[in-house]
This record gives sequence, structure tokens and C-alpha cells, in this order.
Amino acid sequence: METEQQVAEVDKTRSAEQEIKEEVEKAPTVVAGKKTSNYEFKSALGKRVAAGEITDIDEIISKNLKVLEPQIIDALLPNLQTDFLFIGQSKGKLGGGKRRIIRNTQKVTAKAKRQHFSAMAVVGDGDGHIGIGKGSALESVTAKEKAVKKAKLSLIKIKRGCGSWECACGAHHSIPFKVSGKSGSVIVTLTPAPKGIGFCVADDIKTILRLAGIKDVWSRVAGQTSTRINLGYATFEALKKLDSYRLLNSERKSLGIVG
Repeated sequence: METEQQVAEVDKTRSAEQEIKEEVEKAPTVVAGKKTSNYEFKSALGKRVAAGEITDIDEIISKNLKVLEPQIIDALLPNLQTDFLFIGQSKGKLGGGKRRIIRNTQKVTAKAKRQHFSAMAVVGDGDGHIGIGKGSALESVTAKEKAVKKAKLSLIKIKRGCGSWECACGAHHSIPFKVSGKSGSVIVTLTPAPKGIGFCVADDIKTILRLAGIKDVWSRVAGQTSTRINLGYATFEALKKLDSYRLLNSERKSLGIVG
């Protein structure tokens, strides 16, 4: 018969094996050569990513494939950064208040006041990939999650270069040419700037350009810029237009275009 000491050692061994098993199950798996969570893809594109057939996000963007799962972006771009635009404002004395990332609106009904929350997220890897999305929900946390999900699904690849006649260094610290974007009444115009100028733009535009990998740019904004949601979308539309022009190889080389 087994002694109490032997039974205790067996139980201890089993508990240790169980802990190791749980750690292995919780550990991230490798999908397409990169780490991601234990997520079972449901779309056809997601299954191709899981099988290792697609290992580069640029292949999806260049072929204009529809991304239905944000986990695909997480698998192919594990270093993706997330930030939020300040589209809301907290209550303050005499109508003033501090800006915040959550926009709170209320609807008065016969029974009570119903609150609604909105958030606007920006995702990017600092290397030409950028996405933006707005989420709304009855809770602030859910609104932020929806915004991040939509931002990942709207991810695009932009061109970068040096289109400033004052610099002409051939690097990709700025944009290659002047572009404009419009959303609502807001019009955002981005102009190439020489190296060292930095961001001569509004703070919300600065957040988008920083995550896109742009370091030097001038901007001009017209319209109701206090509507930060339209300001963010107008900037994103301007960045989209960087990929709408066809350029010769000589022009790409002189402008230092990448992407």
C-alpha cells in the first residue's frame, strides 16, 4: 500500500503537470510566423493566414482583399499601436471643460435620460500602415473596443517620401506631394515639409500622422474644425489619396517614395 508521503508526491506531480498544461493552453500560438492569441479564424482569408499562405499585410492591401476579422491584422502586424482622438469634452464651469477621448450624448425620454458614448481610434505601425474608426455604444469601454476594431478593418498602406523642394533629400520622412481630404465641412490639406520642421498641424492630425510614420508636414485646415470626428476622417481621406496617383519609376526615385 502507498504511504501518505507517496500519495502527496503523486498529487504534487499531477498539480504541477496541470499547471504546465494550463500555461501551454494560455500561451500564444504562432500564426504565419508571428505570435497571436488562440483564435479560430472563420473567414476564408483568416484561414489562409492561419495556414501560412499569406504572411504579409501588404499582399492583402495590394489585392484589395476584404478583411472581416481584426485578428488577421493582429496576426500580421503584432507591433500595431493604438491611440484615440479627443472628440469629447468633460463638463466644466461656465460651459468650459477638458477635452477627452469619450464623447457623451444624452437623449431625454419620458422615463429617463439615456446616455450614449462614442470614441474614435487610430491604429498604425509607424511604417506606412494606418487605420481609423469610430465606435458608439451604451458604455464607454464597448465604444472604445468597437472603434479599435473598425480602425483595424480600415487599415491602408500610404506612400511616404520627400516632396519638398526645400529638402529633396530622397528620404521618406514626409509625403511625396500635396494632397487634400474632405469630410463634412472640414477640408484638410497636407503639404510636404523639409526635414526637421516636424508637425505644423493640429494635435489630432499629429496623432494620425505619427502612427502613419510621417515626421515632417505642413497643413491647412478649413471648415468647422471643432468637429473633431470630421477632422480625423478628412485627414484619413487625404492620406488615402497618396496612393491614388500613378508615378514613373524616375519620379518615385527622385521623391524617395516608399509604400
